[in-house]
Amino acid sequence: MANALQDQLLKAGLASKQKLRTAKTQKRRDKKANIDDGSEALKQQIADQKKQQALKDKQLNEQRFKEATERGQVRGLITEFKKFAISLPQDAEVKFNYTLNNKIYSLYIDEKIQKSLLNGALGIVRYEDSSYVVPHKLAARVQLLVPEWCGYLWDKHAEDSLEQVADEDDPYADYAIPDDLMW
Repeated sequence: MANALQDQLLKAGLASKQKLRTAKTQKRRDKKANIDDGSEALKQQIADQKKQQALKDKQLNEQRFKEATERGQVRGLITEFKKFAISLPQDAEVKFNYTLNNKIYSLYIDEKIQKSLLNGALGIVRYEDSSYVVPHKLAARVQLLVPEWCGYLWDKHAEDSLEQVADEDDPYADYAIPDDLMW
């Protein structure tokens, strides 16, 4: 039924089979050319994706640059705390325990270093299975840049606020804590 006119023209001899095929092909081409297949929207979408990708690449490059800078600082920090680390005495008898990432680590130190650690003058940095006793300022910088390396750092401000809270509701405030008590 769809090709009734074509069949009539073919029977009448006014058209040949070749002309019918070319007419069909031309009709199909015209129809395809006039249809809005969303190519403009597709082009716009591709352009937006390219802009987003460029922005993402730019942010990634900035992040990589920042990380490289931090790595440079971290490398400098590593050499600095290895350089300024206080050497631990070989004949130390006091065992000093500290926690890092839910693990308990121990160092054998002398009483002078223990007092400095407990007063907040020194801190402990753990890097590559080694512990380093370093000055407080250096340990604070390590805690700022790479907090997972800072094993022990006594904060004097936290001590003051802890004492205020502890003084108010401490039922054992009247009892003295022995000096030789270590955990």
